Parts: sequence; structure tokens; C-alpha cells
Amino acid sequence: MKIFISFEESFEPFDVSPGDTVGAIKLMIKDYFHIPLSEDKQGKMYLQLMYAGAVLDDNWSLADVGISLGSNLKCLVKKENKPTLYVYNAVTQETMPIKGSICLLGKKVSYLKTLISLRCGFPVSIFCLRTPQGKEMYDCNTLMDYQTDIGTELRLDVWDGWKEFLTGCLQGQMLKVQRYLSEEEPVLKYQKRVALYMAAFYGYIELTEWTLQQGVRPNEAVGVHPYREWCQETYHPDIIKCPIHAASETGQLLILKAFINYNVLCLDCKNAVGQIPLTIALKHRHKDCVLYLVAKMWSMVSYSKISIPMKIYIKIKQWLLRAQRHIRQRRRHTGTRRFRTRVGDFVMVDGFTQPKMTSREWSKAGNKSIKNKLSKLPNFHEKTQSRKTLDPLTVSQQQKCLSSIKLPPIKETNGFSRLQEYHPNNQKKKTATSRKKELMTTNLYSAQVPLPSLAAGGYSHPPFYYVTPKAACFLTSSLQSFLEYSGKTTRENAIYCLATARYFFLLSFM
Repeated sequence: MKIFISFEESFEPFDVSPGDTVGAIKLMIKDYFHIPLSEDKQGKMYLQLMYAGAVLDDNWSLADVGISLGSNLKCLVKKENKPTLYVYNAVTQETMPIKGSICLLGKKVSYLKTLISLRCGFPVSIFCLRTPQGKEMYDCNTLMDYQTDIGTELRLDVWDGWKEFLTGCLQGQMLKVQRYLSEEEPVLKYQKRVALYMAAFYGYIELTEWTLQQGVRPNEAVGVHPYREWCQETYHPDIIKCPIHAASETGQLLILKAFINYNVLCLDCKNAVGQIPLTIALKHRHKDCVLYLVAKMWSMVSYSKISIPMKIYIKIKQWLLRAQRHIRQRRRHTGTRRFRTRVGDFVMVDGFTQPKMTSREWSKAGNKSIKNKLSKLPNFHEKTQSRKTLDPLTVSQQQKCLSSIKLPPIKETNGFSRLQEYHPNNQKKKTATSRKKELMTTNLYSAQVPLPSLAAGGYSHPPFYYVTPKAACFLTSSLQSFLEYSGKTTRENAIYCLATARYFFLLSFM
């Protein structure tokens, strides 16, 4: 049968059979039009056949697809670029393809780390790259300095003991993140900033809420690990990225709303290039985030007598924060930068100290295993074997001794029942008298205006109150005599004493 192939601007007939495959038709088209198809490290060129708008697979036959006499097929030449590099992630144990031109090999390692950070959501300060030979790649060098070729597979390593912590951040498991936090205070603060950054990148609301409660600010830069705090000259420019920038890059609208409600200064937080969250959302084409940020940026902050635009309000707040920071620095009488590291802490120097980025697990990195913290019960079989076997003769002798002991007989059982009957009656009488005493004392001491509460330790009833059951009568008689001689009620006397004490208290300040 005869079918027609349209290639570029030509339209040619081909004689084929219904049992021919699509792959065989492609070979006929290649030989007829002399199409050069090549495949190398950078990519490959191949033919693509389409029928009725659908792409045909090479293994399909013409009859199976429904191609009949006089059908028209469209042929296209496609070019597929192969990934320039591959990066193996030691945390997720997955290989990421990095696509780009051959010019990528002439870029610096810091540029490649920025691309990887946008792909996997890791801050640039928590991982390093290694060559297939295991050599660490530093940010200031280019990829060509490490003999990196097209198709090379690099390795991404993180800090030792961080694999479980980062896995919890990737999955949004708050309990797992809390479980594998460091015991060192500077490292702990750094881990919380990393957790907020990754929660904003992936949109985990629960983890974001917990980190904000811990005092981490969304407009605070992630920074560097405390071990590398002294290496200021080799800092990556993206270390000043904040969680608000990560949420803007990935279009996490709920996280953006939570951050801006937490702190309005997030609207004017700038990254290394000087871009604010609105500019980043526009660059990545997140329409919902752009509309929300525009509405916030051009809103008004209302007070009782004045309304201020949001931009002016942010400028005033930033000015106040800078003034407070300047006052604190003047009080310290020092202009030097304060480091979080202390004497005795570990400090990394590239090329000299032992590397701490080898992706070791929590237990192998020198931390105490969580399983070892749990107390183990002794084995039942070992405990029973260690026990001494008892002699049956000794057991029988003990039973004979117990049987030989005789208790005296119980006499006057009727007397015991009488005591048992008398006991509840006596208890009822005691409870009735105690209730009467409580009612009488509460009526005497209860005032119609609230008075300050008395301390439980310093207050006590008169000694005769506990001596006789008619102590309440003595107490009422003494209060009545007090009323006759003083002419004041208990409430009036309490108010008079409080006023006198207050007067002498104020005299000390005059």
C-alpha cells in the first residue's frame, strides 16, 4: 500500500506493507532524505513519526495503529541533550541529572552548588561536592580544575551525623527532626535555621510553625556552620539566603502568608543579588504569590490618627532596628564582629583539618546511639540458669516448720462486731460536728469586701480551738467582747489595719 510522508516542505509517497514497523519506516525515510543522525556525549538526534497528532513508537506496526492506504504521516528531526553532569545525593541516595551546555564545565563550583540547591532544597552551606576519586571541590575553583568531563558523576556529601536530621526535614517529620538535633548550642541554632529553610522550600506547615516557635526568624540568613565561621573569604554568596526567599522560589503561598504575618520586614528582605520576595516570585512565575505580595506591598498601615504606606512603615522599622543595634554596639565598646565559636570548639581549615563532610550516620559520627539509651531487660533464660537449684529436702523441712507454727484462737467475736458497729456511728458524729464548726467560722470570718489572702504557714487558730468540741462557742464569745469594747466589727477592724499599714508604707517613700 502507498502512504505519504511529509518532511519539512516536501511531501513524498512510500510503498509499505501493513506489517512493517515504525522503526523500519524511519530507516526508509532516513535513507531517502539523507538525514544525518548522530549521537555523542552531548546528545543525540533522532526521527519522530506522528499520525493524527500522536507520536508513534518504534515497535508498533502500521496495521496496529490503523494506518491504511493513503494515510499521511509527519516526520520531524528531534534533538535530545544529555545531562552535562550527574550528582549522587548521599542523603536521598538518588542521582540528579544536571542539564546544560558544555560551558557549564568552565563555571565555578559555587555556581554548580547554586543549581543543586535549587533542585534539592538544601542550603549551600550544609553540603559539599566531591569528585569520583573522593577529592573535595572548593567553591573558588572551576569544574575544569578537577578534570571534570561531560557525563561525570559527582557526589554530594553532608555534615557527619546529619543524614537522619536532613531526612526528617525532607519528609516534614517534626519528631524526627527534634530527635536528631545536636547537643552543641551553636550547631543547634544553625540546625533550626536549616530546618526552617527546608520547611519553607517544601511547604511543610507543621515544621514551619515549630521552628518559628523556637525563635527562628524567617528573614534571618541561614549562614554557615559554626565550624566554618572563621573562613569568611571563602563564603558562598547564597549563605545570606533566608527562608522567605526559599518560599518565594517554590511558590509556597501559605508559608509566605505565615512569614509575613510573623514579621512584616520579610517583604523587603533581599538576597545576594538584591532581589526581594516579590522579584523572586515574578522571576519564577508564581502568579498567586505575586498577587499576594503586591497587595501587601501597596497596603496601608492604619493608626488612630494617621495611615502610613507599607513601604514607609518598613523603612521606619528598619531604621529603628539599626538604631537599637548601634546603641548595643556602643555599649559594648567594640566594633569587631562577634563569633559564635568559643575557645575549645572545632574549627575547619580547608586542606588542613580532617574533613567533617563525609555523610556519616548519627551513630558513626561520634554521637550516642538512641537505641543504646534505652534500658535493656536481662534475658529470662540466663537469669533462670544463674539461679541455684534448691534441694527438695530443705523445701520439705521448711514446709514442716510452717505447719508446726500455731496461732492463738480468736475469742469474743461478738465484741469485734460491736466495735465495728460503733465505729461508723462515731465517724458520723465527728463529721457533723466538724461541719458545724466550719459553718460557724466561715460566717464569722467571711467579709463582704474581698480582703488579701492570708498565708497558710503564718495563720493558725488559737490553741483552745482544737482542745474542746465547744471551741467555737469560746471563739464567738471572744469576738462579741471585742465588739463591745472596740465598737468595730471584724471587717471594719481589718480595713482599719490595712489602711494604717498602707499609710506607714507610703511614708517611707516621702
